Amino acid sequence: MKPVSIVSLVLFATFAANPAMAQQSAAPGPYFVGNPLGLPVNPAADGAFAPMSSNVKVFGAIYATESCSYDAERDLIVAPARGVNQAIQENNAFVALINHDGSVNTARWIGVQNPQQRADLMPPLILNEPVGSDIEGGVLYLADRDGGTADPADPTKTTPSKAVIRKFSMQTGEPMGEAVIDGSPWINDIEVAPDGTIYASNTGVGGKSPEPDTWQIWKVTPDGAASVWIEGAPLNQPNGIAFDNDGNVVVVNIGSDEVQTFAAADAKLLKTEKAAQAGNDGIVVLPDGTKYISSVMNGGITKLAPDGTASLIAENIPSAASMCYDAGADQLVVPMNANNGLAFISLK
Repeated sequence: MKPVSIVSLVLFATFAANPAMAQQSAAPGPYFVGNPLGLPVNPAADGAFAPMSSNVKVFGAIYATESCSYDAERDLIVAPARGVNQAIQENNAFVALINHDGSVNTARWIGVQNPQQRADLMPPLILNEPVGSDIEGGVLYLADRDGGTADPADPTKTTPSKAVIRKFSMQTGEPMGEAVIDGSPWINDIEVAPDGTIYASNTGVGGKSPEPDTWQIWKVTPDGAASVWIEGAPLNQPNGIAFDNDGNVVVVNIGSDEVQTFAAADAKLLKTEKAAQAGNDGIVVLPDGTKYISSVMNGGITKLAPDGTASLIAENIPSAASMCYDAGADQLVVPMNANNGLAFISLK
């Protein structure tokens, strides 16, 4: 997801839910329709258009999904949907379960109740705007946030936003607690170690050019204690995060093409590789050490071989967000964020 201020994040999600609203703030212009899948999404003045790669299949109706995870027990894809922005309605998000072929298994697994009903559940359900996700030890972890809504005392102001990592049982879907990151207004991607330690990226705060001291990787211990693990350079608007096969933490950045590997023990930078494109969002690391990286800004999927060789295996996927590896079908699943779809890329 692109690094933005909280106000911009609210506006982006609001416009994504209702693209017509985005047009209302601009000067009047000619009516136009969207391009077929490819880039750009809106027709360019010079008519330039690049179609999406023919080996990519897209299935829609997954609303505002930023990330996904593979559930090995069910052999299904877990797709959190942000729903409408919480400035419009709080607690509107849900989680869908998707089959390998892109068809829907369960439209609303977590969050089938409407927001008004959720507080009366035992236990209550709160799920506002999940971004990153991960499954570890039978638990679904979702990077969510509270706040950023109208202040009841002064409707012209918004309440402070704070990052919350929410946990759900993969067996029952029930809430299993949360970890609040008081020092961060939002969290982007997450990766969870077998002992429950969470590594989470804050891509930055401050609009289109986030301040370097807000480029952060947070570490949350199993008991919920949160602290900044890495801040500023060599990060450059960190986004996707994953473990390599040695347990090191691998980070991709929106602000550069760098793929950075840090030692989990002390956050020491061990290695810097280059993706085929910059503006990256998602990362998958396979057992053989191959890394796949998705560029939310440029639409490509990089294959990064263990020897560091980078190549594009797919191109021009609109808003290619935090993808996951579907081991049951040997394919990449790429959420398309505001485009309300999932892209599937076979690795067979």
